[in-house]
Amino acid sequence: MTVAGFRRAVFLDKDGTLVEDVPYNVDPARIRLLPGVAEGLAALHAAGYLLVVVSNQPGVALGLFERAALRNVEKRLALLFAEAGAALAAFHACPHHPRGNVLRYTGPCACRKPAAGLLLRAARDHDIALADSWMVGDILDDVEAGNRAGCRTVLVNCGGETEWAWNSRRVPDVITSDFRGATAAVLRHGSAETNAGRRGACHA
Repeated sequence: MTVAGFRRAVFLDKDGTLVEDVPYNVDPARIRLLPGVAEGLAALHAAGYLLVVVSNQPGVALGLFERAALRNVEKRLALLFAEAGAALAAFHACPHHPRGNVLRYTGPCACRKPAAGLLLRAARDHDIALADSWMVGDILDDVEAGNRAGCRTVLVNCGGETEWAWNSRRVPDVITSDFRGATAAVLRHGSAETNAGRRGACHA
């Protein structure tokens, strides 16, 4: 817990950060944690962080699967978290895509990363103190979403980012090569610091 009853969280991208990146996959049997993730989730949970998955799922807008299929994805993640000794506090997914072919999910939205909508919704729903929280992802869109929300940010640079379109909102606090490094960075910095006066990325 942090000040005024608000809680701190680690927001987690799904594909390429937590689990193997299988494009547009909603088959629970194919959802597998990446190396080091189970141990990291357990450590973050033990340190008192809420663990919230925030994921772009444009396959809904593209007509590749129904939005309801994401319920089984959430159930699978909850099981994997539990097996790791952690708890999935929430799963928030954006079903939109600006060039989709399912009309109700096509066009601009406030939730598709790099927008911060998924994080802001989770913060409202779960009384999360964003300034004491972290966003961990494998591309700069994740970093930008976290920075827009007011979190600290970690880029897990494991090959997911290919464009490297930098701007001031896309500079992470920490760059690391795997989830173990991300976990270490969060635990090392904790919630004692604030976002004020950040000077760019360090490497873990």
